[in-house]
Amino acid sequence: MLAVLAADPSDQLAWAREHQVRTAAVADDVEFILHLAEGMAERGTLEPEALQDLKTIDRFFGEMDVRGRAGRWADALTAEVTWSEIRTLARRILVARLGEWRLPLPRRVSPQHIYD
Repeated sequence: MLAVLAADPSDQLAWAREHQVRTAAVADDVEFILHLAEGMAERGTLEPEALQDLKTIDRFFGEMDVRGRAGRWADALTAEVTWSEIRTLARRILVARLGEWRLPLPRRVSPQHIYD
């Protein structure tokens, strides 16, 4: 998910449209990432700066009230200036952890394919 949040705006838009991702689903993914990150930080496997950046990203999602929106993420990307700040934070986390923020964007798997 961080790769998606860090991607260039045009790549984010293409990915969001291709996968028809809803804004609330992105917020849920960020909440899940934060939960995992808190556990990693407690075990000493995640830097405090990265955890703080993830908390800031989560706060931005709360301020934008994305969970209350029914729309697609592609529409939100073009409407909110905050996405640029989220992109910067996601890139900083990836560079600190991996040395690079340009990563392949994931393919979303539909629930029906999980059990095939």
